[in-house]
Amino acid sequence: MHMQPALYWLDSDPLEPESRPALVEEIEADLCIVGAGYTGLWTALIAKERDPNRHVVILEAKETGAGASGRNGGFCNSSLTHGFINGYNRFKDEMEAVERLGRENFRAIEKTIEKYGIDCGWERTGELKVATKPWEVEELKREAELRNSYGDEVEVLTADEVRARVNSPIYLGALWDEDGTALVDPARLVWGLERACLKLGVVIYEHSPVEEIEDDGDDVILSTPYGKVHADRVALATNVYDSLLPGTSKYVVPVYDFQLVTEPLTSEQMESIGWAGREGLSEAGNQFHYYRLTKENEILWGGYDAIYNFRGEVSPEYEDEPETYARLARDFLKTFPQLEGIKFTHGWGGAIDTCSRFSPFWGTAMDEKVAYVLGFTGLGVGATRFGAEVMLDLLDDIDSERTRLEMVRKKPFPFPPEPLRFIFIRLTQWSLMRADLTGKRNPWLKLLDRFGLGFDS
Repeated sequence: MHMQPALYWLDSDPLEPESRPALVEEIEADLCIVGAGYTGLWTALIAKERDPNRHVVILEAKETGAGASGRNGGFCNSSLTHGFINGYNRFKDEMEAVERLGRENFRAIEKTIEKYGIDCGWERTGELKVATKPWEVEELKREAELRNSYGDEVEVLTADEVRARVNSPIYLGALWDEDGTALVDPARLVWGLERACLKLGVVIYEHSPVEEIEDDGDDVILSTPYGKVHADRVALATNVYDSLLPGTSKYVVPVYDFQLVTEPLTSEQMESIGWAGREGLSEAGNQFHYYRLTKENEILWGGYDAIYNFRGEVSPEYEDEPETYARLARDFLKTFPQLEGIKFTHGWGGAIDTCSRFSPFWGTAMDEKVAYVLGFTGLGVGATRFGAEVMLDLLDDIDSERTRLEMVRKKPFPFPPEPLRFIFIRLTQWSLMRADLTGKRNPWLKLLDRFGLGFDS
């Protein structure tokens, strides 16, 4: 398999903005944000839209979008809870509000892209969740019924109906969600948000990792290798990286996710698949692939393996995993045997911040001068904007419908310390793999269900 372990979205794109200087002095700010990925940039943008006079500074350890924001699959979903069923199992009583807020957030992302002229290949393609096992078809029917009773408009397609859209011999049915998903070029979205922030007067420092955060009474001091920021308020948007606050790490584990991209499909290859609607696709299993077309008609294919490394270490050396690439390629050809012989041109991995409830959670520290959001679990392209709004509400002491949600007020169940954490995660992953093969949840998964704990790829 000829392939360079290169990040497709960052490969020779002329839209990447010039890099920003590092912080080399002592400055003051009304709001200091740590992290220049989606969460950090949305926080800065919304803060400036709410109050144009607010002096907003972002400190980024590497470069804008260097983490998950520049290396994801580009699925922007209206769900704030990693899918409806996950949210329903955890926050049943407020699901109507959570779904409505999710749709409002999704529309606000689209409006922002229009308002600031962000060129990021935004496509309202909708999403097909495909069943490849008989029991998954039944689960999709139950999901459709439930979601439609909460104001969604989704429909179940038969095997023939889904294959008429995207032709794969393994499809047995699908859930079609026409308006809950858009596809986007994730790196261009992050760069477009950066440009919009700079236009509004946000100051961004790259290569300025925060080494220490301390409460100085009236303000918070953030120290980088060559500078300091004295800030009234601080928003931590660090995702999988060290959040700087002791006590948050027990809620989050990093798992590595991998993706491949094919060479562009010929017109004959496209014809053999169909896919005229360019829908985003994901599988209905616990361990699932997600895939989509790029603007050049390459296929991005990712997911399935979610690799947790002992002690939850995050390191560039984990971003290249030949065995996983080989498995992804094999599974790709099972799904699309008509593309036998196709080459993969790019492969890469990245860490996802996973928490036990599979959806973001919030918190404050230092007398509510500091707020954080973590735990997006791989479906953060859309949810990060909502996460940013909640953080600003918490920092500005705004009592909103958002901050009153149980989902915002409650923390997930913490993971046990090592080595139990490693055993817990591996046992859960093995059990989920068994469940995908048999359609039945074993006693371990039933126990986790009872405690409201979730884990999948």
